[in-house]
Amino acid sequence: MSAATEWPVPIGVAARLSNISAKMVRHYESLGLLEAVARTDSGYRQYGEADVRTLQFIKRGRELGFSMAEIAELVGLWHNRSRASASVKRIAQKHVDDLTQRIEAMQAMQRTLASLLKSCHGDSRPDCPILDDLAGCC
Repeated sequence: MSAATEWPVPIGVAARLSNISAKMVRHYESLGLLEAVARTDSGYRQYGEADVRTLQFIKRGRELGFSMAEIAELVGLWHNRSRASASVKRIAQKHVDDLTQRIEAMQAMQRTLASLLKSCHGDSRPDCPILDDLAGCC
């Protein structure tokens, strides 16, 4: 963030500084991931530096594949200075375990498809082991 930024800023600036769309800023606010932001007399949202940092935190969490529920919990822990790091580690470890399971499942799919590709002649004949496998026959 620029040292020259004058706070608070409107949603468009907050979105640009956090590298997400204004639509996503409103979405994260609707989910309660941001504290209630100030509004001008005409109802426009005004974001402070802490709000933009929270948006950046959320964006990074999404880049790492955390679910919105996990991010909500992590944001709460991040703002709680009396947190136990064990709570954060528990969330991260569960996420790593989930990723590991998903990677293993995708690798199994890749092996199966590679095997099916090898058994398919890929010529003008109608016989196709890939379709047979998808249909659960033969």
